[in-house]
Amino acid sequence: MKKYKVGIIGATGMVGQRFALLLADHPWFDVTVLAASSRSAGQTYKEALGDRWCMDVPTPEKYLDMTILDAEKDIEKIAASVDFVFCAVNLSKAETKELEEKYAKAECPVVSNNSAHRMTADVPMVVPELNPEHIEIIHSQRKRLGTKRGFIAVKSNCSLQSYVPALFPLHDKYTVKDVVVCTYQAISGAGKTFERWPEMVDNVIPFIGGEEEKSEKEPLKLWGKIVGDEIVSATEPHFTAQCIRVPVSDGHMGAVFVRFENKPEKEDMIKMWKEFKGRAQELELPSAPKQFLHYFEEDNCPQTKLHRNLENGMAVSIGRLREDSQYDYKFVCLAHNTLRGAAGGAVLLAELLCAEGYMD
Repeated sequence: MKKYKVGIIGATGMVGQRFALLLADHPWFDVTVLAASSRSAGQTYKEALGDRWCMDVPTPEKYLDMTILDAEKDIEKIAASVDFVFCAVNLSKAETKELEEKYAKAECPVVSNNSAHRMTADVPMVVPELNPEHIEIIHSQRKRLGTKRGFIAVKSNCSLQSYVPALFPLHDKYTVKDVVVCTYQAISGAGKTFERWPEMVDNVIPFIGGEEEKSEKEPLKLWGKIVGDEIVSATEPHFTAQCIRVPVSDGHMGAVFVRFENKPEKEDMIKMWKEFKGRAQELELPSAPKQFLHYFEEDNCPQTKLHRNLENGMAVSIGRLREDSQYDYKFVCLAHNTLRGAAGGAVLLAELLCAEGYMD
């Protein structure tokens, strides 16, 4: 695999920092551009960060003296110097959509962590193990944008990446009908640490703006089909969600209740989880976990602190599967929200796009 030159747009934020860390020694990707808002532009990465580095290891030295470019004013310069960009900006939905389309129209592919384009009909929203075929819609998107190389691809919301992967392999055989999920989401999902958000210590907030709508609608796009020049979302399963902010640094947990058209045996569900492999595993992509779904037999697992970093934070942990009095089954899932759920998922998507020839 050739080495691709990449940029990080929104490099100073929490997800941008996670991108920087993940890409520091990536075998396929070399970060040659860091970009952020006009407030940071012209400064070195070290100067722009100040005391805002949120990761639990030091900033990689290769970035410290790199000069930050302006994410909005330097689009042409950035597009000319990289093969593609990762985007994790902190702008309004409308501003983000406009910015990402400007990069795409400058013939610079965009792999986005942002939510702005997730429901755009010809933008693939991909979890590489679940719906890799959706990247084929890029040909239609390029026609709309009038580009030869440029396009936008996005990853899904961080919270649903804990529970939807567990449902996906079951749906093909048993048909998932109804899902109730309650998510317990870490503060890093809000771009915060306990130092910056002391109000979250010893506290739970039963509301995360926009999160429940995403948790109910986005899974249906993952299950959707390409029809003509758009991805048409599925109409089932039916999802209802509550999303709660909890005092945890990293790791989103989901408590799931599920009803099937054809109720499976418990042992068959666990076997399917353990044996499930997706396109990311078939291609042996650098960031792909060897085993995507891990099932724990212990009653007190998975635990956020113990299991969020499983397989470099790219695996999904499942546990407490048991029959339910009102639904067929209930179980608990866990995924690292800034690795599998955010930057790591976007890096894995970029690897898939490279392996399938969309970045050449």
